[in-house]
Amino acid sequence: MSKYFVLFTALLVFHYTDTSSAQPINQGPQEMKTPSQYFQTAKPVWPKGRDTEMNVITGFYTEIQFDQNSNPVITIAASTLYRIFVNGTFLGHGPARGPHGYFRVDEWTLTNLKNGTNHIAVEVAGYNSNSYYVLDQPSFLQAEITDNGKVLASTAGTGEKIKAHILTERLQKVQRFSFQRPFMEVYKLSPEYADWRIKGISNFETECDILPAKNLIPRRIPYPDFVKKPVLWHSAKGTLEEIYLDIYWKDRSLTKISEKLKGYEEDELEIIPTIELENYRSTVKTIDKPISTPALDCKLDINQFSIFDLGTNLSGFPGITVECKEASLLYLSFDEILTNGDVNFRRLGCANIIPLYLEPGIYQFESFEPYTMRYIKASCLQGSVRINNIYLREYANPDTKIARFSASDHELNILFQAGVQTFRQNVIDIFMDCPSRERAGWLCDSYFSSKVAFDLCRNITTETNFIENFALPKTFEHLPKGMLPMCYPADHYDGVFIPNWAMWFVIQLEEYKYRNGDKQLIASLKNRVIDLLDYFTKFENKDGLLENLESWVFVEWSKANDFVQDVNYPSNMLYAATLKTASRLYNMPEYEQKAEKIINTIFQQSFKGDFFCDNAERQGKDLVTTSNFTEVCQYYAFFFGIVTPESQPELWKTLCEKFGPDRKSTNAFPDVHFANAFIGNYLRMELLSRYGKTAQLLKEVKDYFLDMALRTGTFWEHMSQKASCNHGFASYINHVLYRDVLGIYEIDPVNKNVQVKITDLDLNWCEGSIPVGKDVVYLKWWKQDGNLYYKIRVPIDYSYRVKIDSKLPVIQHP
Repeated sequence: MSKYFVLFTALLVFHYTDTSSAQPINQGPQEMKTPSQYFQTAKPVWPKGRDTEMNVITGFYTEIQFDQNSNPVITIAASTLYRIFVNGTFLGHGPARGPHGYFRVDEWTLTNLKNGTNHIAVEVAGYNSNSYYVLDQPSFLQAEITDNGKVLASTAGTGEKIKAHILTERLQKVQRFSFQRPFMEVYKLSPEYADWRIKGISNFETECDILPAKNLIPRRIPYPDFVKKPVLWHSAKGTLEEIYLDIYWKDRSLTKISEKLKGYEEDELEIIPTIELENYRSTVKTIDKPISTPALDCKLDINQFSIFDLGTNLSGFPGITVECKEASLLYLSFDEILTNGDVNFRRLGCANIIPLYLEPGIYQFESFEPYTMRYIKASCLQGSVRINNIYLREYANPDTKIARFSASDHELNILFQAGVQTFRQNVIDIFMDCPSRERAGWLCDSYFSSKVAFDLCRNITTETNFIENFALPKTFEHLPKGMLPMCYPADHYDGVFIPNWAMWFVIQLEEYKYRNGDKQLIASLKNRVIDLLDYFTKFENKDGLLENLESWVFVEWSKANDFVQDVNYPSNMLYAATLKTASRLYNMPEYEQKAEKIINTIFQQSFKGDFFCDNAERQGKDLVTTSNFTEVCQYYAFFFGIVTPESQPELWKTLCEKFGPDRKSTNAFPDVHFANAFIGNYLRMELLSRYGKTAQLLKEVKDYFLDMALRTGTFWEHMSQKASCNHGFASYINHVLYRDVLGIYEIDPVNKNVQVKITDLDLNWCEGSIPVGKDVVYLKWWKQDGNLYYKIRVPIDYSYRVKIDSKLPVIQHP
């Protein structure tokens, strides 16, 4: 069996064995409720006096009685994160993230129950640390177990008491996982460390405070998949040589702890795992041996390691069954790729490590936090261990199972499956950039991810939550008045923001309106949009262009980011589009008039006859354009309507024929700096689609992205592996496949119609379906006997229009 075969199998088959017992309820849209409508008697609690303390891990426990007529449900809200166990078996992880001062409520049906006494355990991590991932808010748990309306147990309410105990097995004073995420996991374990989940905590209960009532809001979105995925391949093994370095890698998340980046300072830490692991040099021996059954038997003596392969890049909770007969130290490290045949835990600038200090015994360990990996490295640094099982419990979007795409070109099917994997790992409760280093809800990324969410999922409640998170807070602290956070929910104590990304929020808002028709949410954001545009007015120069924008001015991950001052023309192109969008959203024609003046000024200043230049610099009183030219600047100009193929045919011809994935080899126009994946190459794909270059678009999608899909089974942040190899916006490839290859060009759920555009591509057939409510839009076309056949099915209350670009006779199949 070849390794590529295993990878393709992992791509095409998402589920091996579903060992999760999680059964969430209320997965449909939910309206706002009062706290008393969520909880009958439960109140928020936390161990006394410790609700603002950093990285306090607390176990909550209760018992309930169950018989065959019972239907118990646990309702739960928490800060910061929780996971639930029923009789020692994992049930679920949450919550869905909300904005500052608001907390989303989950409801889980309790399963894996037995007649008689049942043990319910909730483990809560209270981080109280700012990050791009979760909010720095006081810790609490509010939980209630009910059965047919009767309260069986609660926190500080009626029924059985849900008791608390501080858990010390996970060390408190540890380094941050990354600049963008709070604390890493370091464990000192005895074989009984998890017994409290089934035996209770009566002998060491912790007194709790009852905390002020919380603003509770609905989850709305589906609950995640928690499917266990075993490792498929024993990739390598080897030995560790103990060395000592003069200089160690120390990320800013270790060295820059302050009021602006909360954590424990270096001299407070009991252990610094990143330094400890750097004290070892690996000698790697490649094995590439398939693991034919879930059973695994791997013995590691001191200074030995093994590397295991999940077959594709996955996100979730790594788990291991391990036995040791003497005190041992086992390090689990992981990454999305191998670097020189080894796992480089620091490649992403984060601490991809979980140290396990083990007393003699048998352990079934699973991480609390989700991580991203294809490769897991188990290193024994002390004692000796025997590993019987390694897996990853997925933490992924469950709502992609109905969507289908397949074509006669198998490489397109590989791309589609990689897009699904990328999406489902990045869109769980918000639109994340990556599920690894940050898990952050970035604007602009969300513009592209939201298109895919509409294609792959039955609803767009994730986008509703995402936008609602920006709508509910009265203000965003540490940011200028009117500015939006660059990613959210997050705490930007350093005051950094991306003005461009706030403009992309307005662009996305209009598309959300067409996808959802949610007039109330759109209307609630009117003042927020106006305040944002008012913020920008103070940066308008006498020409009406934005000049000297503050903070992190971001065009894309390329040389373009070096040319953002004093006047950046791509930023002003985006500004004009934002004004036009706001004009349409809120019927404010003055914004439209202002935008047209900006467009004319950009063209007059920036266009040099062959290309648009990126920026102009202030020299005294004069504004002087530079000789800085980037590929992405040209795409901005066409994407935001500064020019069109009709108004500038030569530039358009140059972009189509001389630019794209082949330009790195041809080196055409070397003075025009290359675009990167985000966002230049995505704007290019949008433009090729908009202007009918479908066959070229199909070729370029494969040239850009097929190698990514084959290497990791997911799509990357950059065109190289230097950063995240699993980035949410990149699942946009699936939108291209649906729209431009299959031909489901547009679905309008508000007016209930579908537009189909089938292009005669170099394919024999293509078919697919997109979920729409409880139904699907289905389309298939194929070539046979010199004809082009197509078959379409839409929901009964929808209409459709079909446009076909083909020289073949066209026949609609019933």
